[in-house]
Amino acid sequence: MTDLMTLLEVGGPLAALGGGTAYTRAKYPALYWSAVGGPISTARLLSSYTSVMEACGLTVAPSRLRVLAVKATTRREVRPVPPRRGIIRPTSTGLRIRLRLAPGQEPADVAASAERLRHAWGVHAVYVTTVKPGVVELRLVGYDVLRRVRMPRKTGSGFLKVPVALREDAMPFVRDYRTVPHQLTLGATLSGKSMYLRHLITGLAPQPVALVGIDCKRGVELAPFASRLSALATDPDEAAELLPVLVKEMEDRYDLIKARQGIAPDTPDGEITSDIWGLPESERPVPVALFVDEVAELFLTATRTDEERRDEMVTQLIRLAQLGRAAGIYLEVCGQRFGAELGKGATMLRAQLTGRVCHRVNDEASAKMALGDIAPEAVSAACAIAPELPGLAVAGDTSGGWSRIRTPYLSLGDAAEICRESAHLVPDLAALKRFRPDVSVRPAETPAPAVLPHPVTD
Repeated sequence: MTDLMTLLEVGGPLAALGGGTAYTRAKYPALYWSAVGGPISTARLLSSYTSVMEACGLTVAPSRLRVLAVKATTRREVRPVPPRRGIIRPTSTGLRIRLRLAPGQEPADVAASAERLRHAWGVHAVYVTTVKPGVVELRLVGYDVLRRVRMPRKTGSGFLKVPVALREDAMPFVRDYRTVPHQLTLGATLSGKSMYLRHLITGLAPQPVALVGIDCKRGVELAPFASRLSALATDPDEAAELLPVLVKEMEDRYDLIKARQGIAPDTPDGEITSDIWGLPESERPVPVALFVDEVAELFLTATRTDEERRDEMVTQLIRLAQLGRAAGIYLEVCGQRFGAELGKGATMLRAQLTGRVCHRVNDEASAKMALGDIAPEAVSAACAIAPELPGLAVAGDTSGGWSRIRTPYLSLGDAAEICRESAHLVPDLAALKRFRPDVSVRPAETPAPAVLPHPVTD
């Protein structure tokens, strides 16, 4: 009996502690990492740094001066020299540490050993970035941050910068329109493409930007944001009328830029510009973000008249993609599939879209359309996205870099409310007034009387 009581007294708290730790690790990974995982990984890194670097082949032979100094002062063995380690900086999702590479090493050597370092130090992933020549930063991620997305406090938001998702290295994925002016977003039904679009619109809504939408699904995707839109086309016929107006607006802005370039010879070089951002703020037109949902609907034709209309719209989209950046007009093209089979001009339009985001798709060919021409190795990552992970995507650009991202959940009601609160920021663009969607004003709720009236009887 005494032994049983002793077992319960000792084993009970241990079992409760172990169960609580396992529950915290599964349900609250950030808390588990801060309390348990982080200290354990830090201890592993400090105790095994030199041996791990040597096992990964990240050491170099010591210099002759070092060999002579060691032999003159001690009798211990002269070991290879690993990269010099900086201060370990803990974060809510992992650890950061900077390494100064030894002579003869390059960042690619460390990146090639990232998987070995992950297993040696017991973390979820290791990412390597170059800080400056000779210095790299290891970003150790303690758990799968994409399983339950939690955006960091510092997201790097700003004018025309929208933190729309979280990257797999726990850094925010920021959609920067000044850097990547046009983007193609692909995804099958229920893949999270609409959620990605919501974050873009709500991120731009509080900014002085004109939002224009083309939604050929009768507006079911973009109509909830009508209070913040400067123009909305809900079928191909309306889109055929809207696109020439945007092209004319772009041409007018180019005329404004050319007029600025033709100023007096004594004007300083800093005041001569080739885009709207070099114009004085008082003369600068507001930027325009054009959202095209289900772009394939613009390409589909049934009659010869539809083919003529299609060719005109595609030509105008290509002109906006080629020349719109300098005029402050940016494209967000979304669809389930976008390839040469859509018709003439599809491949040329896709080539102008610098940014690429590929959600879960129904076939490998669709992933190749989005990522195959910029990062072939990212195609397999896009094809491996499971249906149980909506919002997960692979983002890349024409530089060849890519990463996995996931968009946090944002309800349609909350997104529409943000647009309604920002409705007063809709810029005054005369050319787009006739395309401004009609917004029904919600009736004010009549407060209930404090005292209910009673009928007077004789």
